[in-house]
Amino acid sequence: MTLSFLVFKMNKVVKEILSYVLIIIVVLLIKKYIFSPIKVNGDSMYPTLRDKDIMILNEIGYYLNGVERFDIVVVDTGNDKIIKRIIGMPGETVRFYENKLYINDEIVEENFNHAMTHNFELSQIDVEIIPEGYYFVVGDNRIDSLDSRTIGLISEKQIMGKTNFTVFPFTRFGSIE
Repeated sequence: MTLSFLVFKMNKVVKEILSYVLIIIVVLLIKKYIFSPIKVNGDSMYPTLRDKDIMILNEIGYYLNGVERFDIVVVDTGNDKIIKRIIGMPGETVRFYENKLYINDEIVEENFNHAMTHNFELSQIDVEIIPEGYYFVVGDNRIDSLDSRTIGLISEKQIMGKTNFTVFPFTRFGSIE
């Protein structure tokens, strides 16, 4: 064997190894900064989401487009990650009365299934208007949900991303509303 042949073989092996290393790095970067799996814990988003559903957290979509009313978001509370629905936006008032949502004293139709919502006003959490950089979030299972009605407003810094795609169980695979 000649030295040039050995160098040729070594280059070929190094290139092959580098291609696999590059693939692993790209996958890890995508998982870390763009899409990552998130598991639903509990029934606070039932019937939209179910306990142990596995979803895709879309971080890049959140950073590029922000959030809109009724988006489902993953929130880092410091102790846990919770999945909730955006109801109130900065600069708004939020009130539930007789199972109807009022934003700035006007009825807003909620076009998704949710449990009955007990009467609630922002003043119950010592706020009149949602300040800039904060959101009011609730679970779809309004009777059994740890959300802004209990823990207060959510800072935009606590929002990890949006989620609307279930990957497991396969019988529920796909986009949700």
